[in-house]
Amino acid sequence: MNVSPPQRQRELAILLEGVDLSLGSGAARVHILKEIKLQIGGGEAVGLVGPSGSGKSTLLMVMAGLERPDRGRICVAGQELSALDEDALARFRGRSIGIVFQSFHLIPTMTALENVAVPLELAGIEDALPRARRELEGVGLAERLGHYPAQLSGGEQQRVALARALAPGPTLIIADEPTGNLDEATGREILDLLFAKRAERGATLVVVTHDQMLVQRCDRIVRMRSGRIEAAADARAVRA
Repeated sequence: MNVSPPQRQRELAILLEGVDLSLGSGAARVHILKEIKLQIGGGEAVGLVGPSGSGKSTLLMVMAGLERPDRGRICVAGQELSALDEDALARFRGRSIGIVFQSFHLIPTMTALENVAVPLELAGIEDALPRARRELEGVGLAERLGHYPAQLSGGEQQRVALARALAPGPTLIIADEPTGNLDEATGREILDLLFAKRAERGATLVVVTHDQMLVQRCDRIVRMRSGRIEAAADARAVRA
């Protein structure tokens, strides 16, 4: 059964109603998301948990407009995503949604500074380089601006990815297993940064994770199974 918690006394950051998504074609077509109904308040930190294949990462991609559902309504930061064509959706995503992946997704032929600045330049932001520099300094990489991804540790690469996600000033940050490729100590450092930056900016955070350290820092846990929301609960109740 889908569970949608009561709307909090704050502006909604994300609204999903009756979202269905199937991928593939013919006999290989798979029903990934099934009648998803979910509300996430502005500034809330929500952890998506559940077994592999339950649809968590696909749900993140739908929230970011990287996958279009077959049916249902998706509203992010007051914007109906179905009302946007691909170009408008890309512009909206570029300024309103920051994305952090498990595998960093940095461009290997670009320096740390360029990896953060280029998306800003493509979005038409005039102070792209100074802003990129500030964001990298803010995640502790002031001395690594000119280094390429291959010259950086895994933790440093994820810091670059976090700076890139934060640079446009998004109202929503989504993260897919952001500590999945890191050792425990480095993962804890990235979590500290992620939650500090989210609090500093008042951004909403939605994160897919199996990491119990991360789960414990969320406001609410949404548990998925077989493409459906199985339960949603205040994280304090889960921890208890």
